Amino acid sequence: MVPGGLGGLGGGGRGAGLCLLRWLGLRLWSRRGTLVFALLWFGSWLFLNGLVFVHRTILSDYCTDDKSRRILQRLCVEYGEGVVSGDMCDDLCVHGLVEYKRCLYYENGKKVIEARWRDKPVILKSKLENFSSYEPLGILDYQETTEELSPLDVVFYATLEVRNSLGLADEEEEEEGGAGGGAGGGNSSLAKLWGQKLKNRDKSYSKAELASLWSLLQQEEYTFLRVLQDLSIHVAKVLGSCGHFYAVEYLSAGHAWDQNIFSLDEVAVSGLQGQGGERGGRWTTRDVVHRIALSFLDMVWHFDHDFTHRLHLCDIKPENFAIRKDLTVVAIDVDMAFFEPKMRDILDQNCTNDEDCNFFDCSSRCNIQKSRCSPQRRNSNLQVICEKIFRSWFSPTLLGAKAGLPLQVELQRAVQECSETDGGEEKEEGGGGGEKGRGRDIYQRLLTVLTRLLEEGGASREGGGSREGQGHAHTALNF
Repeated sequence: MVPGGLGGLGGGGRGAGLCLLRWLGLRLWSRRGTLVFALLWFGSWLFLNGLVFVHRTILSDYCTDDKSRRILQRLCVEYGEGVVSGDMCDDLCVHGLVEYKRCLYYENGKKVIEARWRDKPVILKSKLENFSSYEPLGILDYQETTEELSPLDVVFYATLEVRNSLGLADEEEEEEGGAGGGAGGGNSSLAKLWGQKLKNRDKSYSKAELASLWSLLQQEEYTFLRVLQDLSIHVAKVLGSCGHFYAVEYLSAGHAWDQNIFSLDEVAVSGLQGQGGERGGRWTTRDVVHRIALSFLDMVWHFDHDFTHRLHLCDIKPENFAIRKDLTVVAIDVDMAFFEPKMRDILDQNCTNDEDCNFFDCSSRCNIQKSRCSPQRRNSNLQVICEKIFRSWFSPTLLGAKAGLPLQVELQRAVQECSETDGGEEKEEGGGGGEKGRGRDIYQRLLTVLTRLLEEGGASREGGGSREGQGHAHTALNF
């Protein structure tokens, strides 16, 4: 009996154990299932939010022809209602002389469109999609419908806006008015020059003209290009405007993946033809590259010395430059270009080390004792161009067998030293010429070597920097 009793007891224990295991298994499976469900729910939530994010940030800003055409159609409706004005409006909205081609760029409201105006390629730009998105000119709210502002009133308000956009202060311009030196009106105040252009008009301005001008002046790139195009061959030309959209000359931008940076196909047809029938009438690709490099140097010198204030380029990359058919280098994206007063304001920030004092391609040094960045830029336009453009152009890999030639070796050394030399105004401790003097020496070395390479190659000494014809005069409020 005892064994049987023990056996029965043991069987009951095993059964209870199995039940316990089943119960624990169900609990574990229940918890695992809950965890899986929670993970699936969380993953679905992330996926749906990701779709919303992609739609809002990418699809909503996606360049589409339909949306671009609707934007221009809405602009023409506003022109027909007398809300906007401009020298391109009639051709765009009435005569059909502006032909839409395609949308090039659209992000956060900024619209860039390729078009043809009177059979010439142009780029249409606006910082914001809608005219109503710009701040209105406050004085227009207090003006009677039939009352018009005099040219002097327009000069006053436009000059203030230009000063604010370019970061130029009255006191600094008056103090440094005669210090700029150089060609192209370096001693003139840019804002005063703009005001003088507006003043050269006999009749008053309508509300549509003023409202359109005000929307354009709120776009830093338009103000920059419009003011400088009469002073520099190295910025894109503003050809006209309608409302808040303005047209600039069409130029093919550079590309980092292109070994020559710029596509020389179009230039090879019309610009590579030698002048005077010399040497079979063609330049080599290296001759063209050397000419473009010389135009870069000319642009650097021009921006450093030919204005009242030095002009700093803080976003230097191939995509922000283009070349004309005469091989002149042109800055086509100047959203990150600043004159000296505004540059100092940008750099003058709190810091803990030098890395805190970097603003894109413009940098300064951190004063650890004061925990403050120096307002003086440490590097220079030339240094960054040498580092980001010249080094790839004149690398031994790209030059091949010619890399060992004496002039090419000298050029490579000059470019290497240029990319490693700070070019700001600050002098080295202990006196001496400082980095500024070294920067000028390197500039002269590059200029000399490139000129000798051109002469050695037998290239023409003319071209590369001539001003193109003044086809369409975009003056005063003929914008």
